[in-house]
Amino acid sequence: MSKTGVLNYEPPGAAPPPPLPALPPPQTDVYQPRRSIAQIIGSIVLHVVIAALAIISLVPFFWLICATFKRHEDMFTYTFLPWSEPKRLTWSNFTWLFEKEQFGQWLLNSLFVSSCNTVLVVALSSIGGFALAKYQFAGKKPLMLLMLATMMLPSQVLLPSSYELMYKIGWLDSYAAIIVPGAVSVFGIFLFMQAMKTVPDELLQAGRVDGCSEIRLWWEVALPIVRPMIGAFTLLSFMSAWNSFLWPQIVLQTQTKYTLPIGLTNMIGQPSYITPYGALMAGTLLSILPVAILFFILQRDFIAGLASGAVKG
Repeated sequence: MSKTGVLNYEPPGAAPPPPLPALPPPQTDVYQPRRSIAQIIGSIVLHVVIAALAIISLVPFFWLICATFKRHEDMFTYTFLPWSEPKRLTWSNFTWLFEKEQFGQWLLNSLFVSSCNTVLVVALSSIGGFALAKYQFAGKKPLMLLMLATMMLPSQVLLPSSYELMYKIGWLDSYAAIIVPGAVSVFGIFLFMQAMKTVPDELLQAGRVDGCSEIRLWWEVALPIVRPMIGAFTLLSFMSAWNSFLWPQIVLQTQTKYTLPIGLTNMIGQPSYITPYGALMAGTLLSILPVAILFFILQRDFIAGLASGAVKG
């Protein structure tokens, strides 16, 4: 009996067979072609240029941080910070925001409006995209053409009619005038429509066979598959609502209901016609933090969502 379990007949006195030659060990190293000196130099130069451009792009942000610690009289005297006189640095710009301005109230207002708007627009856009991608109904193509036509209209053209509508409804000086009109995004519907096409029809059909409702198919089957697109669109929607200025400036009339962009803008020239540039820069810096925190939370989904839109199939 051989080692492999095969029965071999060997006559008496026969010499044993020669041992099999040992196999060479498997090569795990992948062959990598050697790079020429020109390629190495080109790669170094490219990385140096990219690093220089990145540093240049961060200079305005660094100047903003420095401006928050400068006194009003030093704002136009020093480019960045008075390095030779560190005692001139101050925290008064941040205390100004919360003591002499209603910055905390503006911050809460912006968080509330942006969060409500983001939740509604993501939910409705995903439902609309799911319907356009997975259902066939009469008038589907004319409806899509009409939706595309609305994207070609500048939003400023609709301001007079929108203001008149809000006045007749009685929503002026209320957050409903901001949240409800911004709850529908044609761009978001088409974005989710393309993402929903990647959901297998067989999976949805299997859910229907098991008695799953259409809403449950959207919530438990389709949304987990397009999660990267949800993260990307959530970040884009929050940034759009957070930075919105023109329409909230038109409909909001009470100072305690202002959002951050409106409140910071009204600090210019108020109340003694002297703009507190340091406090204004401090408010601008603090207004960036919520968006930056949300980006770090959703950065994986944001990058994956953008990358999924760039891959066909």
